[in-house]
This record gives sequence, structure tokens and C-alpha cells, in this order.
Amino acid sequence: MFHTYEATLNFLYENLPMFQRVGASAIKPDLKNTLKLCEMLGNPQLKFKSIHVGGTNGKGSTSHMLASIFQSAGFKTGLYTSPHLKSFTERIRINGKEVSRDYVIDFVNRILPAIHTVKPSFFEITVAMAFDYFASEQVDIAVVEVGLGGRLDSTNVITPELSVITNIGWDHMDLLGDSLEKIASEKAGIIKHKIPVVISERQPEAENIFVEKASSTDSQLYFASDLLNASMQSENGFVTFDVFEKGTPVLQNLALPLQGAYQQKNILGVLQAVKVLQTQGWEISKQHVRWGLENVISQTGLKGRWQVLNRNPMIVCDTGHNLDGMKEVLRQIKMQSYQNLFFVFGMVKGKDVSSILKLLPKDAYYFFCEAKIPRAENASSLFQEALVYHLKGEVVPDVNDAIHQARRKAGHHDMIFIGGSTYIVAEIDSL
Repeated sequence: MFHTYEATLNFLYENLPMFQRVGASAIKPDLKNTLKLCEMLGNPQLKFKSIHVGGTNGKGSTSHMLASIFQSAGFKTGLYTSPHLKSFTERIRINGKEVSRDYVIDFVNRILPAIHTVKPSFFEITVAMAFDYFASEQVDIAVVEVGLGGRLDSTNVITPELSVITNIGWDHMDLLGDSLEKIASEKAGIIKHKIPVVISERQPEAENIFVEKASSTDSQLYFASDLLNASMQSENGFVTFDVFEKGTPVLQNLALPLQGAYQQKNILGVLQAVKVLQTQGWEISKQHVRWGLENVISQTGLKGRWQVLNRNPMIVCDTGHNLDGMKEVLRQIKMQSYQNLFFVFGMVKGKDVSSILKLLPKDAYYFFCEAKIPRAENASSLFQEALVYHLKGEVVPDVNDAIHQARRKAGHHDMIFIGGSTYIVAEIDSL
């Protein structure tokens, strides 16, 4: 029995395989453990309505935006996301409020016998905890973000009102497959019989996979990027978005606090998802949508998505960490005005390091660092590989030391970008 939150978390971290710490060995390639845990809890996954959100990039932002809209419409809204940045309790929220530490202690104590018999992973436990919490608190709806892949992800034991898949990109190829078609097939695994599905972005490499899967499950399929389009404009460094449907404005001058240009793609999936849910009887007005989107950070606590930490010099962090994510980040950096550019940069093992280093700007100065997790790419090794691509800089292993050094070097009109990995962003003291 555990009596403190710290002891409970230590038990979870030290005794259960955790992907963010050890990588692929933590993944259980089927749903048996999750189903066993849920059964022991009285099948909470059957006791609340849900929206299931998967994809390679943008699924976290999309999940938070949908949750904020439902919250604004007056629904008691659960939100399950992963990984957390600062605190374990960030993963499980209702109406933006994190699950209490007491609940975490109580849940782990209740399920200890099951942990010893089932031997689940860390992620399987957190999914079961979220579902138990949402069921016991009787949420009206829960937005559930897929952890990794889809078909065999622990979250894939729910039957949602709607499935949303943001996009397909190169990530976790060792687990999901070595082609975009294979990755898309894994992501498409969240499409359920007669449950509608929204794909935020039509991509030639993946569209047929989704069309075939939706056809086989008799699911209504919507490619949001075919039905809606978005534009953006910037004034004094602040971006606003306009969304159109067949040339008619749907939302204008949307002051989305998520300022990344890549949110243009995510917004389309979110708005199409809302349209589908409205046809199912969910009462969500245009005002709810605007309020939910414009207050997504304050209502749901989302962090690390093109988050501006300082203005002079401009300091920005972003959790983009795979090839497509970094391409979007670099596109955003090109839109900024600055004199000199600095990167505080680190990665984790298992990513396509060389492809990402190849993309990085050669006129920037780099501080290579590493997160305090076993999967972190060694900062010195990363620096050595970066030299091959003519990137200049130095090794400062500690993330916050690296930020401090970058700040000392940067002038008033310079820019510092912090990223390369979710876990680098997670260690920023000022976040």
C-alpha cells in the first residue's frame, strides 16, 4: 500500500516498463493487458462517450482544441493525452483540471493485485486509470489521444462517437513499419465499424489506406482538407487564422493562442470533427467553437506548441520531434524576423537523426544538450554527427545550462529556438 504520491509515482516509474524512458521494449503489442485491467475495473471504457484522436503530428493540439470546444459548450469533458511535460497528472484532466494526486494513489492501491498478475506497462496503467476516472466522474464526453500507432495502442479499447486522424509521417518506424502505407495502416486501426472518421489532411501516400479501411468498416469518411481551407495573417508578430468552406467564411480573425503555422492543418480536422458531431446531436454553437479555440491554453493547459517564452530576444520552444514535425518548425522559424539564430537542441534515440540534422539551418549556432532520460541521444555524439552537416556550435549537456548559455550569447534582436524532442522542452525551468 502507498501513502504518498511520490512513493506511488516511483513505483510506477521503477517497476513498469515506460516507453519514454526505455523505448520499444516497453510496448506490449496487443490489447490483452488493457482489456484485462479494464475488466478488473468493471469495464470503465464502456461507460462514457469519447472521441479518439490519432496521427503522427498534431494529435495533441487537436485533442486539446476539441476538449476546449466541448468544455466551452458546457459539457463535462475528459481529456487523456501523453506524454506529460511537467507533471504526471497532466495526462488526465476533466474540464482542464488535472486528476488529483489522491486519486492516483487510491487507484494504484486498488489495482495493485492486478499489476502483480497482469504485469502491465506504464502506459497500460495510465490508460486504465484515465478510463476509470472518466467513468467514475461521469463525464459527458472524453477526448482520448492515441499514444503510439493506433491498431494496437492501449487506448484502442474504446468505441468512440468519432475517430480523428490528423496525418501520417515518418515516426516510430521500428514499431509501425518502414513505409508511409504501413504506418497509415497502423493509424487506421482506430477506425471502427459504422463510426465516422475525419482525416485532417489528405496525403497521396496514405489516402487509399483510409478509404479502404473506412469502406471495410462501413464508416463515413471525411477528408477535412477537401472540405475546408485555412489562411493566416500576421500583425506585429501575432498570427490570426481565417477558415473557409467552399469560399464562404466559417471563422474569421481567429486569435488562436497556438501560433504555429502548422495549426492551419489541425484546425481543419477540428472544425470538420465538430460538424460531424453536430449532426449526431451534440449542441455546439459557432460561439462555443470560437471561445474554445481562442481559450484552448487557459482552458486545457496545453504547453510546448510554438510557445513564446520571451520576446527580446525571441525565445520559442516546440515539441515537434520527427522529420515532418521539424519541417513545420523550420518553416515557422523562416517566417520570423531576427538577426542571429540560436538552437538549444537535443534528440532521443530511435529518431532519424541524420535526416533531421540535414534540414537544420547552417547559419544558426547550436547548443547540443540531452534530456535526463535513458533514451536521450548523447549530446556529444549529436554534436559530432552535426559537424558532418556543417552545423556549428558546442556541447552543453544540461538543458537549462544550454538555455542560459544561449541567452548570454544572444542579442536583443536575436532568436533562440528550444526543441528537437518533447523531453528537451519538458526540462525547461521557465515552462
